[in-house]
Amino acid sequence: MDIDNFSFKPDLDNKNKQNFSEGCKIQINSPTDLAPYIDHTLLKPDATESQINKLCEEAIKYGFYSVCVNPVWVGYCTKKLRGNGVKVCTVVAFPLGATNSKTKAYEARNAIENGASEIDMVINVGALKDGDLATVEEDLRAVLRACRSTTTTKAIIETCLLTDEEKVIASQLVKKVGYDFVKTSTGFSTAGATVYDVALIRRTVGSKMGIKAAGGIRTFEDALKMIKAGATRLGCSASVKIVNA
Repeated sequence: MDIDNFSFKPDLDNKNKQNFSEGCKIQINSPTDLAPYIDHTLLKPDATESQINKLCEEAIKYGFYSVCVNPVWVGYCTKKLRGNGVKVCTVVAFPLGATNSKTKAYEARNAIENGASEIDMVINVGALKDGDLATVEEDLRAVLRACRSTTTTKAIIETCLLTDEEKVIASQLVKKVGYDFVKTSTGFSTAGATVYDVALIRRTVGSKMGIKAAGGIRTFEDALKMIKAGATRLGCSASVKIVNA
């Protein structure tokens, strides 16, 4: 399998590239309307227990969809959030994606056993850029097989490292394998989500698949632009500021 077998349809010569967004039907009338679409995120390596505890308390208070934390905190958050309606999301092979597939699968399985209901895995970006789509696909499938049928799965394609053609190919592949979401970014590379990339992914995957925009979403205006471009989930560390705007 190689890049030549995948289609690349968007007209990238259009000067106003954002025009090809199919948009999103989510209605946001006030900042607080965003809360159910936010993964309240703390993925810094130096996060402390008190900071994670605060993250959970804020998620309960504001009604965020989930907390997104590193795997070491999954068990803690699961206990803290039990009965409060907030899900626990974690990351796999984060932030580089440069881990072998068996390790990624084990990491996902272990996180789910500890209480995670959502898995955000980083794809093999290097294999994608080499055009080795068979490796990318098997990597995606290995993690998917490790997840339960009730697990929400998201594949991080790290858009800032990809050409537009590679973004389209990656999104098509993630959809083909059967993930629930394409996620734009880790937030730990050279750039985060852009409105253009969200719109490009939406055009690529159609209206039904989830898209998570993450990285650099710091204001209500940023968040609203992502939703309008087609995002159905937002990964934010500035969540409280956003909903209090």
